[in-house]
Amino acid sequence: MAIVSMTGFAESQGSRDDARWRWEAKSVNGRGFDLRLRLPAGFDSIEAAARVLAGGRFKRGNIQATLTFEAAAGVRGLRIDAAALASAVKIAKEIAAETGLAPASIDGLLALKGVIVQEEPLQSDGREHAGRDAAILESLASAFDALVRARAGEGAKLATLLGAQIGEIARLTEAAGALAVAQPAALRDRLRQQIADLVSQGTVSAERLEQEIALLAVRADIREELDRLKAHVDEARRLLASGDAVGRKLDFLAQEFNREANTLCSKSSDVALTRLGLELKAVIDQFREQAQNVE
Repeated sequence: MAIVSMTGFAESQGSRDDARWRWEAKSVNGRGFDLRLRLPAGFDSIEAAARVLAGGRFKRGNIQATLTFEAAAGVRGLRIDAAALASAVKIAKEIAAETGLAPASIDGLLALKGVIVQEEPLQSDGREHAGRDAAILESLASAFDALVRARAGEGAKLATLLGAQIGEIARLTEAAGALAVAQPAALRDRLRQQIADLVSQGTVSAERLEQEIALLAVRADIREELDRLKAHVDEARRLLASGDAVGRKLDFLAQEFNREANTLCSKSSDVALTRLGLELKAVIDQFREQAQNVE
């Protein structure tokens, strides 16, 4: 199993007894799994089965599935709700009497919501209704399967991009290690010169300054941060190769990357190392953004 993205779009169509329908399924990234169904009136009975179909295919992502249904010709029509029309006429007369305004026109009354009702498709019996629902769910399964393929295609692109970013993090970590080798010595030389100046003025003891040098050298040592960065690089590559749903783990790993890069920058006493640390933080931020799209 390869890396899967949480982003994708798919559709499918179906028909039965001259009735036609179309499913649209789209997915975006999310912290968990959330399915939102948009169904026409009269199709609530398929919701539970639709959720089972989605739950068996997706682990994370905000997914929206929309059903558009067109009934067979001659089975669906318009009718007037007599009670609603009577109420509308009564209200219109009362308002005209109270305000002196012209009475409502027939087209205005018919335009009121609920006066003209669109009839739903007639079903001859329960078996026909069940057959229609089964066919619609079969189309939904096809749409979900297509969405799985779309997310896998996006995931392949993500895997390539994440792999390149991890490689860049590894390169910058190695470069930081090369710069860090010279950092303690450079810091020591600079402080020794400052010590010599202060001692010559008699303002501080040489022993105390040597202690301060040792303390600053320890604080400037970034070998531990570099070791952890290298370990995180190895873990990130392992996760990408595992093929599991590793989105949450990659997101957490990005936070760990960023923590070590921040510490590296705070310990740096060299301009070149600080610049490299900032480059490292920029790449890590890009890695984090992409990792949030992984299932």
